[in-house]
Amino acid sequence: MALSPDEITLLDELYQELQTRSNRDELLLRYYQGRQRIEMLGLAIPPSLRHFQVVANWPRVLVDTIERRQKVRSLVLPGEETADPRLQAIWDASNLSAHLRMFNRDRLIYGRAFMSVGSNERDASLPLVRVESPREMVVRIDYRHEVVTAAARFYGRTDTSIMPTHATLYLPDVTVWLERDNVGSSQWLEVDRDEHGLGQVPIVMHLNRRMTGSWEGESEMSDIIPIADSAARTLTDMQFAIDAHGAPKIWMTGVARGDFVDQQGSPIPQFEAYYNAIHTLTNKEARIGQLTPSDLKNFETAMSIFGKQASTVSGFPGRYFGLLTTNPPAEGAIRADETQLVESVEGQNEETGMTLGWAAALAWRFSTGETVEGNRIRVDWHDPATPTYSQRMDALVKARQVGAISREGMWDELGWSEARKAKERKYFEAEEADPFMASLAANALRDDFDPAAIDTAGA
Repeated sequence: MALSPDEITLLDELYQELQTRSNRDELLLRYYQGRQRIEMLGLAIPPSLRHFQVVANWPRVLVDTIERRQKVRSLVLPGEETADPRLQAIWDASNLSAHLRMFNRDRLIYGRAFMSVGSNERDASLPLVRVESPREMVVRIDYRHEVVTAAARFYGRTDTSIMPTHATLYLPDVTVWLERDNVGSSQWLEVDRDEHGLGQVPIVMHLNRRMTGSWEGESEMSDIIPIADSAARTLTDMQFAIDAHGAPKIWMTGVARGDFVDQQGSPIPQFEAYYNAIHTLTNKEARIGQLTPSDLKNFETAMSIFGKQASTVSGFPGRYFGLLTTNPPAEGAIRADETQLVESVEGQNEETGMTLGWAAALAWRFSTGETVEGNRIRVDWHDPATPTYSQRMDALVKARQVGAISREGMWDELGWSEARKAKERKYFEAEEADPFMASLAANALRDDFDPAAIDTAGA
């Protein structure tokens, strides 16, 4: 079946929308990778000396720090309180623990991220959930209902053409796979078509820092990029200054090239003469001295200012940008210092959890044929704060001793996965079958507990 005129028009329009973002996306990727160009330098450094360029890759620090703190603990169906094993199986089958990291990096770098859900021909109960590249995916939105009404993915390029060679068009009731009729051509040929009748596009989009009335995301790096540029210029200037002015310079008067010879009378290379500590001069009128090297303290001061500004706009502690104290901070100080960072990640978890919940509900429908109530699955997250295990365990043990929390409630607070909790339940069953272990477990929480007494009794 050939593409209809409306489908051809839609595909062309979506491709043009993707192209308009390509330059900006490439620039953001370069900043994340530390490959941006430093356009303005305090010194006029010629191309031959551009190896002095140094980049303080603070955009990557920002993105990777947030991404590392976003860890999903469980997926819970509406009205339930524990993780659903089928959802966990879908999660594991699609390797979403690793794919979620790509999803979060995409949204933080480009300001938008996408997930697709599709049938698994090998096992219909485990649909395929994939993270799609924002540089390949573009969508149309129903603004009232906030759902995707059409989407297209353009992918596959050759060495001879920058145009994508393949495309997939996603519509509410059909998915169409296409390819170019030949390299460099603007015409698409239909390869396959799936009339699934789903009634919705199997694509979920997330926009970072979305504003009211806008359907454009913003990169998380946008605030720190100008500061990173300034820091990179300062470091590059410092590299050049160290080479040009940091080393002591020697001055001489009343000397000629013929004065710089070795014991055999052969001329000494200029480089060697420059670094010699001792010079023997035959002219009694000759003078030699040393210029004071440049003080590079101003560069350190500038970097400290940029680090403080980066900390201010990002909410990160200053140590992430090189502002270190003599003594390492204690556990309590670390948690207090990271309050703004943790609150930011918690807010992002809430927004990202909504998107993941929609994708999980779509996967549930593919797996069971049933629609999730409210069209969303709840996502529980691990604590994004820097772990202070001893403080947390001490508080939980005290709460357990006074009966304020259950055993499994302690496990939830510790962030254990459902698999870990299932393993512990088996361990407890084994202990209950062993009288000695049961006695040990029953007395472990007592203030006057003496393990040696139980050992003696057991013997």
